[in-house]
Amino acid sequence: MIPLSEFKEGERGLIARVNGRGRFRKRLQEMGFIKGAEVFVEKYAPLRDPMELVLKGYHVSLRVEEAAQIMMEKLENS
Repeated sequence: MIPLSEFKEGERGLIARVNGRGRFRKRLQEMGFIKGAEVFVEKYAPLRDPMELVLKGYHVSLRVEEAAQIMMEKLENS
């Protein structure tokens, strides 16, 4: 498992675990970051923060610091 923040543009993976506590974790789960969901890293901002993701057909921007709390499993075809 590796953090989502270490994925490169164009890579995709499955969420294995969402770390964190309280409101932060609940907010991520409400946005669709739940175990087993597929995430595609579309691009990074010019200064590499935030990152734009595609999750369940929606475009989501997430700070790299927050993405580090999401543990992923890479998909082979990415």
